Amino acid sequence: MPVSREVHLIERPKAMPTVDQFQIVETHVPDVADGEVLVQNLYMSVDPAMRPRLTAGQDLGVAMMGGALGRVVQSKTSDYAVGDLVSNRLGFREYFTSDGKGLTKLTPDPDLSLTTHMHALGMTGFTAYGGILHIGALKEGEQVFVSTAGGAVGSIAAQIAKIKNCYVVGSTGSAEKAAWLKDEVGLDAVINYKDAPIRGQLEAATPKGIDVYFDNVGGDHLEAALRRMNTLGRIPVCGFISGYNSGHSNVSNLSNIIYSRVMLRGFVGTDFMHMYGDFQRDMAGWLKDGRVKYQETVLEGIDNAPKALIGLMEGLNAGKMLVKLAD
Repeated sequence: MPVSREVHLIERPKAMPTVDQFQIVETHVPDVADGEVLVQNLYMSVDPAMRPRLTAGQDLGVAMMGGALGRVVQSKTSDYAVGDLVSNRLGFREYFTSDGKGLTKLTPDPDLSLTTHMHALGMTGFTAYGGILHIGALKEGEQVFVSTAGGAVGSIAAQIAKIKNCYVVGSTGSAEKAAWLKDEVGLDAVINYKDAPIRGQLEAATPKGIDVYFDNVGGDHLEAALRRMNTLGRIPVCGFISGYNSGHSNVSNLSNIIYSRVMLRGFVGTDFMHMYGDFQRDMAGWLKDGRVKYQETVLEGIDNAPKALIGLMEGLNAGKMLVKLAD
């Protein structure tokens, strides 16, 4: 019966979460029964979509949910062997037992880092892939704007657009991220929205307008993009970071959707599961040949999970935010 630690939400945040609204709880996990496995989580994923659930959706006083990559350490089922790697949605805990539901067995590529399954080669990358190619209906050579282009999803969406020979503008909130996007990733223009209002910077960076805006922010970014959208432009809405802590995000020019005949659609990764095989093939190839680059911010230990989530909301991460739980 292993001892495990897990993260509980004990108070709902009204604005930016604070560390004292979480609690690290020690628990005993029972040994496996017939048909079950015991999984030790190796890495936890920390994602912006977790923030709205802290206000509504995440129960208090129980282990939080989140993406994770783990290893089977006990098994009483023929479906999984000790040592198998599995992805799961039972992050924010060190160990758990499972009857196999919700587990996906992974066969890691020896030429790629294991952690790529947590971002570029996982649901993060798939969200970017389907969001820009399927929901955004991206065409070769178009004009593209991606907000939070230094983040885990935005950076992949922007690079896919570059692979499709598009003119790509990305926004980010730090000089370091801007330099990486410009010098390493090779975006055509990069906006640091903390240097000056986004509206003027975006206008200067998009002389031919915008055909596809991959929106992770809403608020002033969406308002600025709507001013620059070309006729029949598309806006796949992946996130609304500007409103996650305040509960609202103001946009005053939504009428531009009508006059420019713009398609604006929210989405989640399960909207395009028919593309998953193509995604895995394409992304593995792009990673291996260096056409897709990534960054990771990795904090050590479950004690740092609340700090990782708050740091993500504050934009302190470069690329994917992960918490390493075990080797």
